[in-house]
Amino acid sequence: MTRIALVTGANRGLGRTTALALARNNINVMVASRSDGSDVVDEIVGAGGDAIAIRMDVSEPPSIETARVAVLAGIREKWDAVAIDVLVNNAGVGLFAPLGDITPEDFDATFAINVRGPLLVTQAFLPHLSEGARIVNVSSSLSRHVSPATSVYAASKKALEALTRSLALELGPRGIRINSIAPGPTATDFNGGAMRDSDAMRTALSEQTALGRVGDPDDIAEAICAFVSPGFAWVTGERIEVSGGVLL
Repeated sequence: MTRIALVTGANRGLGRTTALALARNNINVMVASRSDGSDVVDEIVGAGGDAIAIRMDVSEPPSIETARVAVLAGIREKWDAVAIDVLVNNAGVGLFAPLGDITPEDFDATFAINVRGPLLVTQAFLPHLSEGARIVNVSSSLSRHVSPATSVYAASKKALEALTRSLALELGPRGIRINSIAPGPTATDFNGGAMRDSDAMRTALSEQTALGRVGDPDDIAEAICAFVSPGFAWVTGERIEVSGGVLL
């Protein structure tokens, strides 16, 4: 039976790449994003997969509820299904600033999307997850090492990892595995594509990485596919860093 995945923030960057990778692994994908994700659906379908685009803003609880209803209707109509097998909480925001420039609004927005969002999405869809479903929360290697002007972002990702561990105990009785993946420096459009578009930044970070380069989105997406595969059936509550050995 073909599995169904819901990926948040799936219209661009790592979320988009993850949606495409899951589809290549014969998983039907719900492409959830604040903006139109129909181009991602078109790409998946063009490659022989199947997908549905869903609007969802994880920072807005009413939007999550509207998306929940739409997801259930969509999977029932298109795939005659009532449950989701994979949830990837990828949607996130990076608001970077030195201590003196951090505002309460920046703090609240970061935690609303990076911590409260995954919590409320998981809560909303929990009744609709299959027994033995897999959840992956996207964290960051910055929860382990430090970098200037990243304090609030790093704190939000560390909180997400704590949330992941706690939920592993709650969800274990249903056989649901939940883990956090911590990508290292990766050349995506995150933070305005700062690393993707800066040769100097990529070179500097490559020199601090055991494997001698920054990550590509496919590096992370394929790792997520591995996490939700049968081979990871005995792993839950873990933080797994996928960073090429940055700042060891």
